[in-house]
Amino acid sequence: MSEEERKGIKIETSQNYGERLDLGIEFKTTEEIKVPDKLIDQVIGQEHAVEVIKTAAKQKRHVLLIGEPGTGKSMLGQAMAELLPTEELEDILVFPNPEDENMPRIKTVPACQGKRIVEKYREKAKSQESIKSYLLLFVLFVVMIAVLMDPSPQTLLMGLFVMIISIMAISNLRLKNQVLVPKLLVDNCGKKKAPFVDATGAHAGALLGDVRHDPFQSGGLGTPAHERVEPGMIHRAHKGVLFIDEIATLSLKMQQSLLTAMQEKKFPITGQSELSSGAMVRTEPVPCDFVLVAAGNLDTVEKMHPALRSRIRGYGYEIYMRTTMPDTLENRKKLVQFVAQEVKKDGKIPHFTRDAVEEIVREAQKRAGRKGHLTLRLRDLGGVVRAAGDIAVREGAKYVTREHVLKALQLARPLEKQLADWYIERKKEYQVIKVEGGEIGRVNGLAVIGEQSGIVLPIEAVVAPAASREEGKIIVTGKLGEIAKEAVQNVSAIIKRYKGEDISNYDIHVQFLQTYEGVEGDSASISVATAVISALEEVPVKQSVAMTGSLSVRGEVLPVGGVTPKIEAAIEAGIKQVIIPKANEKDVFLSPDKAEKIEIIPVETIDQVLEIALEDSEKKEKLIRRIKEALPLYPSAQS
Repeated sequence: MSEEERKGIKIETSQNYGERLDLGIEFKTTEEIKVPDKLIDQVIGQEHAVEVIKTAAKQKRHVLLIGEPGTGKSMLGQAMAELLPTEELEDILVFPNPEDENMPRIKTVPACQGKRIVEKYREKAKSQESIKSYLLLFVLFVVMIAVLMDPSPQTLLMGLFVMIISIMAISNLRLKNQVLVPKLLVDNCGKKKAPFVDATGAHAGALLGDVRHDPFQSGGLGTPAHERVEPGMIHRAHKGVLFIDEIATLSLKMQQSLLTAMQEKKFPITGQSELSSGAMVRTEPVPCDFVLVAAGNLDTVEKMHPALRSRIRGYGYEIYMRTTMPDTLENRKKLVQFVAQEVKKDGKIPHFTRDAVEEIVREAQKRAGRKGHLTLRLRDLGGVVRAAGDIAVREGAKYVTREHVLKALQLARPLEKQLADWYIERKKEYQVIKVEGGEIGRVNGLAVIGEQSGIVLPIEAVVAPAASREEGKIIVTGKLGEIAKEAVQNVSAIIKRYKGEDISNYDIHVQFLQTYEGVEGDSASISVATAVISALEEVPVKQSVAMTGSLSVRGEVLPVGGVTPKIEAAIEAGIKQVIIPKANEKDVFLSPDKAEKIEIIPVETIDQVLEIALEDSEKKEKLIRRIKEALPLYPSAQS
């Protein structure tokens, strides 16, 4: 391939990224963007989920939200609480049971009536307390009269003794019709929307209710049973929404109890510890007519109690949360609204200029990992918004600019990105990563750690006579996953085909240098193939080139994930050219300053990879000609 041809397949990244993005709306700063009042209208990119939530709120159906973190599951739960009617809200009271102290009675009244009832009982109790005070005054009066009539030491001591006994007796005196004040378990007075209770990670007592332990329970000195009753989150969510994220982390026993509460719409409160005096107390069933919004990742479905999931599926909806949305003008406009929402919610950062919002949209394109899409992992994107705002505040700027966003992307790097940067810096220092000259059997591969952090992955290959007479082997070392190991084995099919001789006479050693972080996937296939072919043919590989791509047994270069972070890692390492699959051409999202630092070359076949990666020589030309003749992709060459 000539230099002119090579330039012809270069991605015009500088031109693409120099252009102004159309955001679907004209504005100078996000101050001009109207933020919807209702939470349901603030949900971005989950149109299907929004429609289901609206229907579920109207019909009071349970919902299971499955998807990756940061895609808006808790926001949808809160939005559902806003949509539920508030005229049905109730207060829940617990009363003492004169027939059985350990079985307090439950009463439900309309919202705001609970406080009035408690206040009436308190007034009656105060009147009874005044009777005790009068009795105590009477005893004191009698003692004083006795002391005045006979002021001897014996009379004084006897009067003191009588006073102490009287105080103890009167304080514990229970009148025949003594009034015990009921306890307000759930107070919904003054609430303008239905309750939203986040029960994520709650223990059994917090979720299902509990009865406090009383060490003075015996001898009539203890607190009455009904006053020790504590409501659970299922009871606080009565007539509202109970939200539980990572629901599979609840024990099976708790999931079973939750299922019972959902079915019966009421659940008694008892002590959760068998060693506590609260275990003796069990209330009448307490109302808990809530709508469950459960959430989790894909593995949550497998770990959930089957009956609980069946209940949700049979009496509600299951929703899969999208992680990306199409990159359309309408959806870009939604991201503009998202930035304005984050500024308003935070309340401590300034508004964004149009250029700053444009950079946030570019970051959404990059993080989507798919051409023509925008990410919906908006919690992470919101972190960038807040970090940029913090930098603007620190610098005393009136608005957040593009420069602030770029600084935020550097400052608020995830741990994996910080690790990748340290990895590259350290390996360059010790010359584990080389970016100049040419070496036989050594290739700069590219990989991803975490989700958005690329690393340069040096790969070396050495060919030696086979140790076994029966057959040579491909021996791979490095911390590799199963898919990565299989991908290395698949490379041998291409080598056997072009070599035209029995390669079983060789042992081929492939080493992934210092892969402490672990490598999974087949994106290093073309790197391994290039390293092995270079070692077999003794043709040097340019160290200024890095590459990523999967390789089929027919010699096709197939698409891989994480192309943009891989290219960014190559730029930081000082690499001059990067080879990527042609199918990933539109998955590259770089800022203009980064795009200028590197040449990105998309390829479709292994011979194109070798044309770019190997140093020019007569051996190279013969090798590429042989590979073209051997590959089934070029039938004309074979004929």
